[in-house]
Amino acid sequence: MTRILNYRITFKYIPLIVFISILGTYFLVSHYQNAKIESEQSLSENKEVHVKRLSGFKYIKPLLFVDASNESSELSSVKNSIENVITEFKNKGVITSASVYIRDYELNGWSVINPDEQYKPGSLLKIPELITFLKMNEKNPGLLDKKYLFNQELKTDKKPIFTTKSIQLGHEYTVRELLKYMIVHSDNNATFILNSIIDVDVFKKVFTDLGLNAPDWNASDYPVNVKDVSLFMRALYNASYLSIADSEYATSLLTQSDFKLGVAASLPRGVAFSHKFGEAGDAVEKQLHETAIVYVEERPYLITIMTKGNSFDTLPEVIKQISSMVYREMTADTTALKN
Repeated sequence: MTRILNYRITFKYIPLIVFISILGTYFLVSHYQNAKIESEQSLSENKEVHVKRLSGFKYIKPLLFVDASNESSELSSVKNSIENVITEFKNKGVITSASVYIRDYELNGWSVINPDEQYKPGSLLKIPELITFLKMNEKNPGLLDKKYLFNQELKTDKKPIFTTKSIQLGHEYTVRELLKYMIVHSDNNATFILNSIIDVDVFKKVFTDLGLNAPDWNASDYPVNVKDVSLFMRALYNASYLSIADSEYATSLLTQSDFKLGVAASLPRGVAFSHKFGEAGDAVEKQLHETAIVYVEERPYLITIMTKGNSFDTLPEVIKQISSMVYREMTADTTALKN
């Protein structure tokens, strides 16, 4: 040990050591300056942002969303590909209109196609209803465990096209179970019971808190565009409106949705995703929509697709093809970034 401490460097090596030290310092400083410039350029490109905060509190103003004012240039290729798919289906007469919203959570960028088109969201409104009941449970703990008897079937002229499983007449269900039927199976009978006990004021506040117009509870529909209806999934993913635990719970229900067409049919087996579909329309026009968070490794993204056409038989394929193309582009870009 003493020998090591007392070891002396030969004088002739000192200039070489000094030179190497100076060279190393130069490269370190140069790398830092380049990184700083790149960072500043990135900030400059995205300096125009829209910040949405939650009001109504005395001492705090929670952050809900931070959006770049302009669409992301990194998603321009994806956007062009989506527009080509939409044009192809339009030319075939499969759809009359389609809108798509994408948010890349890795780059925090977004892009939208046909943002001004209005749609009837249908069962997509079950997402804010789920959020509403979790908000109600915050003020009234134990609400989710209360039981309600299903003793009257929903009577409606419109029969849902995409159905799987429903609650059984004469059985009792907890609110938690009803929420699962509503989200996982899109069961309108479960929704019918939930609608009878919902706090309408809280439901409306979910919309206004997120910057949307309050819905008319007695109206038959709530016209909405693709960007606005995506806010509900964004709020859940960010855990910026509900608690982290409730956001995780709500999103976990959405991962169990048993709608196997559209987005589900477009993704490889093993890719996790949370999603909800909605159907609407009349004898003349059919509408089918789906919003989903796709958990691609290192590049999760949100995609919402809204469509109008003449047949429910063909609209799922439109959603599938758009979603499939977006998945390929997003994963290809991720592979390129790794290499």
